[in-house]
Amino acid sequence: MPVLVLIGPPGAGKSTVGRLVAKNLGVSFRDTDADIVAVTGKTVAEVFIDDGEEHFRALERTAVEAALRRHAGVLSLGGGAVLDAGTRALLKEHRTLLLQVDLSSAASRVGMNRDRPVLALNPRAQLKQLLDARMPLYLEVATDVVDTRNRTARQVADDVTALLAAAP
Repeated sequence: MPVLVLIGPPGAGKSTVGRLVAKNLGVSFRDTDADIVAVTGKTVAEVFIDDGEEHFRALERTAVEAALRRHAGVLSLGGGAVLDAGTRALLKEHRTLLLQVDLSSAASRVGMNRDRPVLALNPRAQLKQLLDARMPLYLEVATDVVDTRNRTARQVADDVTALLAAAP
């Protein structure tokens, strides 16, 4: 089982913070989006464009299930993984930390990044809609929440590491 599963919206810092926390703990890091890229040979954006969101979500569900069973380090999930009810049910069995981010911080971190297909048309408006729609799902499965607003990835990672060390 993973030591920690990181969830959150695009721009929250899941991959960056996850790598730093894994290094702090001396464990490996795994990102389910990277798993999908490895299986398909396509970027996440290419899967969305070529095959559609429904196909991507099926690949994501499979990647998350496999990683939750086999990975013993820090695991980062794609921002939309919580959309699947089955994934949410699986996450309830794991230490799942929500990296919370406000709209302004997320928008500045994401920018006009075209590698984020769900934000491709109007990133700021779509990001707000995404944050509003997904926040209840993130909170449903999160065992812990860390606010990333106005903080560096290193500061957040150190706080997450300290939170894990303080856990019973």
